[in-house]
Amino acid sequence: MEFWLYIAAGASVGLAIGLTGVGGGSIMTPMLLAFGFPPHVAIGTDLLYAAITKSGGVIAHNAQKSIRWDLVFLLSAGSLPASGLTILALNHWFTDPEQYSHVLTNMLGITLILTSLVIVFKTKLRSKIVKSDALNRFNPKIFTPLLGVLLGVMVTLSSVGAGAIATAMLLIFYPTLRSLNVIGTDIAHAVPLTLVAGIGHLFLGNVDFLLLTSLLLGSLPAVYLGSKLARRVPDRVLQPLLATTLFSVGIKVAFF
Repeated sequence: MEFWLYIAAGASVGLAIGLTGVGGGSIMTPMLLAFGFPPHVAIGTDLLYAAITKSGGVIAHNAQKSIRWDLVFLLSAGSLPASGLTILALNHWFTDPEQYSHVLTNMLGITLILTSLVIVFKTKLRSKIVKSDALNRFNPKIFTPLLGVLLGVMVTLSSVGAGAIATAMLLIFYPTLRSLNVIGTDIAHAVPLTLVAGIGHLFLGNVDFLLLTSLLLGSLPAVYLGSKLARRVPDRVLQPLLATTLFSVGIKVAFF
């Protein structure tokens, strides 16, 4: 019975990803916590789930040349080492996953809150930045690896941030970049980041393979269905609902 429940959970999250482009870690990890999985298992399993689920998106975006590989490499130059160092820090400073569960849950809650705010305000923020000349005074490519470092730590500790937060930061750093390129670049960076972080959590013993398999059985077909339905459901309906949910869950996880 639990196996089918996890398949249904994977399908619901896959549908959300297909509909909104957001929802991997930000929905899946809180859902797994609600199912009773400890934070380290929920986060570790979700990271590998995200890496596999989003791999198909990289193939599709690369075929239509919507990935800025130069930006992917700059982000990865910061995020991948940061992810690896975060895993090493957890392994060095703690002898048992239960000892760092509070670190993971606090980071998860904070990242969920940030994600919800990004979903609500990213369009207005991008509009203001495009109209200003604030970014003309520096070269964003110098700061992009630093953004990668931030994402590497956040994603490794919470499994959240590789989607909505990374997209928003790309919009801020590169406001003239086409939306399709932002999405393609974000997905292309998310796959190696979540893979490295997921393998790190696998090294720590934080991955449940039976859970991972059942989630993927549900999510992979649901992502395709959600992408088809996305044309019929307006963002003004879906995104406020998603943002409200993430904000509420983030408050609960971080502070209660």
